[in-house]
Amino acid sequence: MTSEAGRAPVEVVEYTDPLCPWAWGSEPVFRGLRAALAGRVHWRRVYCILFDHDDDPAPDAAAETAWYSRYVEDISGHTHAPRAFRLSRVAASSWPVSLVAKAAELQGPEVAERVLRRLRESVFVLGEPADTPALALSAARGVPGLDHERLAADAASAAVLARVRADHAEARRPVRAVLSVPDGSSPHPGAAKETPDGGHRYALPTLLFRSPVGARAVPGWRSYEEYTAAVDALEPGLAAAPARLDPTEALARYRSLTEPERGLLTRGSWPPAGAVRVETAGGPLWLHPEEARTHPAAGRGSPPAT
Repeated sequence: MTSEAGRAPVEVVEYTDPLCPWAWGSEPVFRGLRAALAGRVHWRRVYCILFDHDDDPAPDAAAETAWYSRYVEDISGHTHAPRAFRLSRVAASSWPVSLVAKAAELQGPEVAERVLRRLRESVFVLGEPADTPALALSAARGVPGLDHERLAADAASAAVLARVRADHAEARRPVRAVLSVPDGSSPHPGAAKETPDGGHRYALPTLLFRSPVGARAVPGWRSYEEYTAAVDALEPGLAAAPARLDPTEALARYRSLTEPERGLLTRGSWPPAGAVRVETAGGPLWLHPEEARTHPAAGRGSPPAT
């Protein structure tokens, strides 16, 4: 997914949060873009901390959860991303998932991708946001190639905490271009959000493309073509269409695929042999059979009784 920062003509900075519904809905396009640019850009994630320690607790947790569930449902209506049948609560904090995601990067990009995916799925498939250190570590259990003991130690380390604190600060220094964004045709145009201290942070997700000739910010919910246009403005000819893989190959590579992802990233008859279907309120999630052996969503094939 990445190359050496000093040798890549373009740096891509992804401002995100594992618990953000718009970032979850953007994964099909981002997966396609990362694959198309693999080895030719330096791609870096910045964890913005959507749910922060200093957020005021809701006076009525049940009402807040009901409101947030409707909010996620509305976003899923635009993105067609899976959503949980029932959300247990609004996440108390993004710090645990961000620390675990950042710690996973120390074990290589493939492990980091799979851990981050599990963290996203904790809330949007299972309805149980991984908002404590124990829950965040549990969500990652069984990821192929992952040293779970090392992950736990790294996530609790001062070095990883410093990196996530640096991410938190960077996310609150948005470029001028995102301070005012025309609404256009996007349901989430992505203008920077005001913070309690009177400053701003990036709306999620935002991609910032940088090269020696300039920078382009693409905030909010956007089409694949809007991202490739930003790349081409900095390095003509670098961007390409997402490669469509054979379904078996795609599921082996990505381990889990949503319906929008399989539509963008695969070609041919679906589902591949052995694929495990997990039902959600926003459509199925497809798991590779090996992924299903350790994935907490496997076996949840129908909505809860009401």
